[in-house]
Amino acid sequence: MSELEKCMETLIVVFHRYAAGDGDKATLTQKEFKKLMETELSGFLAAQKNPNTVNKMMKDLDQNNDKKLDFEEFVALVVGLTIACEATERLRDNKGLKK
Repeated sequence: MSELEKCMETLIVVFHRYAAGDGDKATLTQKEFKKLMETELSGFLAAQKNPNTVNKMMKDLDQNNDKKLDFEEFVALVVGLTIACEATERLRDNKGLKK
């Protein structure tokens, strides 16, 4: 597999690992999403000043308002964070800063 294919597979595996907590591998509950965020994106959460970040993110991502996140809703989070990280890296490069 290519590097990109491995990344895609990893996204799927991580999503299903956390979604399976309640027996339904197709969606993340609030509790499952919080655990995923605390484990897989702990650095991002540590940088947040609002203690309700996970709850707000869940609400923003839950497009169909079913109080769960399906894979498509989860991927929107990954895409958004990836875009923000890439923009930050570009700014650092332009300013000659080290990572």
